[in-house]
Amino acid sequence: MKIIELPREAYQSVPAYIPPDVRASYLNALLKVGFDTVEIGSITSARILPQMQGTLEILDLLKPETDSNIMVLVLNKKGADFITQHEKVSHISFPFAVSPQFLKKNTNSTVEETLKTTAYIVNLCHQHNKTPIVYFSMAFGNPYGEEWNLDLALHWIAIMRQMGISIIPLSNVSIPLDQALISQYYSTLIPAFPEIEFGLHLHTTDAGAQARIHAAYSQGCRRFDGVINGLGGCPMASDEMLGNLNTRELIRYFREHDIPYGLNQTLLEEAYRLASSHFIHS
Repeated sequence: MKIIELPREAYQSVPAYIPPDVRASYLNALLKVGFDTVEIGSITSARILPQMQGTLEILDLLKPETDSNIMVLVLNKKGADFITQHEKVSHISFPFAVSPQFLKKNTNSTVEETLKTTAYIVNLCHQHNKTPIVYFSMAFGNPYGEEWNLDLALHWIAIMRQMGISIIPLSNVSIPLDQALISQYYSTLIPAFPEIEFGLHLHTTDAGAQARIHAAYSQGCRRFDGVINGLGGCPMASDEMLGNLNTRELIRYFREHDIPYGLNQTLLEEAYRLASSHFIHS
């Protein structure tokens, strides 16, 4: 079981800028809990996401005594060139999508440009001994009226496999999901691509989260993204952000189903406590 904690999502959703040293203290607490990976920030334009300023300063303040992977999000080749030079970063995430409207809003690029950028980042990661995590944004549908179905997902994932991508979390971004659709996707994709580790990056409220987690887990998904307090969302996708899957809901599901999840419960409770004051509107 892999639980990925994404404070980066929470930071980009709060209106106030949290200084790097304050963020680093919270991130160091998360790195002790036992999460498989912690996404600590992103390399993005300060004009577009001012909350993400200071990611490099944070890296210098992170304590190396952790078994968790440290992940940073990039949106373009320049960001990837920059962050692959940093020794503490082991995983680099990138949002792939085939929706022209979403790509225009999120990365100001086309599908063709995004495909080239994805290939570039994956090759760069392999050269620098980093692990690329390519998120399949809007994997379950499209809110803009553009064509979308499971066959298209199969087609694009086959292309990503050819690029050498082995970890692909599926994300709904801003599309409400029912558990039947989630179950259909994982029951199809996992057998079709057994060499790929599929994850669930779910944007949802707490209501209905348990059924959605179960839909993915019951079909073989063993990689789940969460955010303490459920904060987050994609600010470029729509006017109203749909928050992230609450880490508490993940832990609740695993405990109620007697599924080992590998986190230090005492340190996790401490992280919950810190988060309640760390994020000013939580």
